[in-house]
Amino acid sequence: MKEKAEKVVAIVLAAGQGTRMNSPIQKQFLLVKGKPLVYYSLLEFQESDVDEIILVVSPGCIESCRQDIVETYNFDKVVKIIEGGQERYNSVYNGIKAIGSCAYLLIHDGARPFVDQEIIKRTIESVKEYRACVVGMPVKDTIKIADGKEFIKETPDRSLLWQIQTPQAFEYSLVKDAYEKVLDLADINVTDDAMVVEAATDIKVKLIRGSYENIKITTPEDLKIAEVFCCR
Repeated sequence: MKEKAEKVVAIVLAAGQGTRMNSPIQKQFLLVKGKPLVYYSLLEFQESDVDEIILVVSPGCIESCRQDIVETYNFDKVVKIIEGGQERYNSVYNGIKAIGSCAYLLIHDGARPFVDQEIIKRTIESVKEYRACVVGMPVKDTIKIADGKEFIKETPDRSLLWQIQTPQAFEYSLVKDAYEKVLDLADINVTDDAMVVEAATDIKVKLIRGSYENIKITTPEDLKIAEVFCCR
């Protein structure tokens, strides 16, 4: 067994409702080439240098996920399956609380099935060096900032803009403390884990390269793209 100082845990989030998918089945469990969407990211973490996986699912889905996904595909690195919360940050914090101890934590959206070994490897190497890092890619399109009436207010420098992906990785104690501080606030408006660390600490979060194929499956059109990627 690895020493505590080296242990790496991944939280895989599969508790989102996926309302934009217009499907009675949660998007994480929609079939892509005969396998549930979340299977693909779990497989990559299973085969990576991550030591343990915490799978976060919707209320009422623990046993079905255990039987139909974890046991069916022999994902033995999944040590716990727990229920998520109302918002993404609640689900992440539930995952954080379920960890006994570790040195580094990777947080990944189960709806990003095309994370790969190279991305995971870079993430682990980077978090050990920088304490906090997120995967992303420079934007390819010009981005406009709008005012409240949908007129262009500002055009930021595209060379400084990145589209953020997951996994996002942190020293475990750092992100745990940050979440506890932020969740104590009355007004919470965070959309990713880096925002939590930015709000609660003075640690700079390092950007590391992911892949333009590391897409998040959100709409039926994204599901068609996933089918194409899986055919290659």
